[in-house]
Amino acid sequence: MADLVNRTVELGNGSSVALNLNNPVARYAGNPIITATQVNQRWTDPGHQIKTVHNAGVARLNGEAVMLFRSHLRCGLSILGMAKSKNGLEEWRFSSGPLLKPATRSDQFAEGVDVDALIENEAGGLEDPRITKFGDEYAITYSAYHAMVEDRVRVSLITTRDFVSFIRRGPVMDLDMRNVVLFPEPINGRYVALFRPNDVSANETGGKYTQIRIGFSADWKQNAWTLEEQPVMQTGFGPSAFSNKIGPCAPPIKTAKGWLNIFHGVRTTMDGNPYVLGVALHDLEDPRKVKMSSIPILFPSRADCRLEEQDYIHVPNVVFCCGALGREDGSIFIYYGGNDTVMNVGITHQDVLIALCERYGQDPHTGRLLYEI
Repeated sequence: MADLVNRTVELGNGSSVALNLNNPVARYAGNPIITATQVNQRWTDPGHQIKTVHNAGVARLNGEAVMLFRSHLRCGLSILGMAKSKNGLEEWRFSSGPLLKPATRSDQFAEGVDVDALIENEAGGLEDPRITKFGDEYAITYSAYHAMVEDRVRVSLITTRDFVSFIRRGPVMDLDMRNVVLFPEPINGRYVALFRPNDVSANETGGKYTQIRIGFSADWKQNAWTLEEQPVMQTGFGPSAFSNKIGPCAPPIKTAKGWLNIFHGVRTTMDGNPYVLGVALHDLEDPRKVKMSSIPILFPSRADCRLEEQDYIHVPNVVFCCGALGREDGSIFIYYGGNDTVMNVGITHQDVLIALCERYGQDPHTGRLLYEI
């Protein structure tokens, strides 16, 4: 019988979860951790009432978990709010209103930024923040949508030291991207990022949506990334759970055996495009070398969007992650949106994720399984 790599994770609140290769991610019993109803109790201005809380970046600040979550205002515009928690699971405290909205001239901009172009380019809303810490600075990448040009989305960069004041630095690249995820330290003298190019497709699958590209730069703050032509990961082959769409989720987490990359994937079905979470392991010295698990670590379920009968549900059958926190014991808290509607936490362990990549892999370029069924 195969070793299932059993791990037990203590959550720090008197409870624990059991993990193994058959159950690589355990849903937190207190999910959802944040709902629109909870935020609306704080954001009482009718213009700030929201219908969703999802796709959140997370980081540590002064010993607490700080979260930037995406929300849809009732008018439809997507903005970013903030929440903080001492243990990253419970008793979340919210900002007094939306924290980051489409740029205006009253915002702070880095020197050299084309202010008018940036304001125009994100008037359609801000989505899907990822947070990476470099020294005492936090890099926030987010998808900025043009209000008038269809499918125009530029991933842009904001920096902060305290999540109180923010500097807008403009697009990461002058190309349409959906996801840009930064590695938290330079590798062999260069900063590294994972990119998912945008594409134009009626159902947003296939084409460039099946590619994750890798890029390098001497300065993470500048629009000066060099993208490699060969995708570092590519799907679109065989009966994979990721066959029709793929993209990086949370900033990679460093382990002794490699960089863990939690990603999202889609396989088109007769009833839509369900999103799952997958995992890959990038080589510590050459992140272009990848071991990719063929087995998703989390499938969407009814447990991911528990709401009251009258509450709004945005997109069924979706789990989507923009942030994860590694802990000293090797466990990882994965913060993921359920049905693009509520925020949840999944608990996993790096040993379990690494074993999936090493034992049950698929070729990251052809999709061919690397083990016998």
